[in-house]
Amino acid sequence: MDHTELTKYILEKFPGKIELLDTGKAEPFFKISADFLLDFCRSIHSDEKLFIDFLCNIGAVDTGKKFEVVYSVASVKNHIRFDFKLEQEYEGAEIDSIQEIWAGANWHEREVWELYGINIRNHGNLTRFLLPDDWNQGFPMRKNWDAPDFVRMPEQ
Repeated sequence: MDHTELTKYILEKFPGKIELLDTGKAEPFFKISADFLLDFCRSIHSDEKLFIDFLCNIGAVDTGKKFEVVYSVASVKNHIRFDFKLEQEYEGAEIDSIQEIWAGANWHEREVWELYGINIRNHGNLTRFLLPDDWNQGFPMRKNWDAPDFVRMPEQ
């Protein structure tokens, strides 16, 4: 399935629930709502044409206005890959854990929680592994983060 076929298939499979973003040049890039995350992931994992069996990465972005959580997924069997994202407001940012679908989400979700402060519902092991256990200086990947030893460089 090439880029065009993959995009068409996904858009037709989830009408009204997914939006194609024009920023995905190499691979299709979609936007979904946070409340559709689990259903979407279960569906792309179990769909025989897609069989998304590999979670490549989960990352977060602080845009200065909201959080974006970006997922990169692939099918080793079907040789396809695409990305999707969801948006969260700063206050009360929370997403569902997708560990039940891809166990490798564990570390990625912990990173998102630890560095951005986005809560991961039903994770079960939200413990620090990048920052010291007694860290109490906020979330260092947020644009508004500040700490006593931190020196902010001028924006370019």
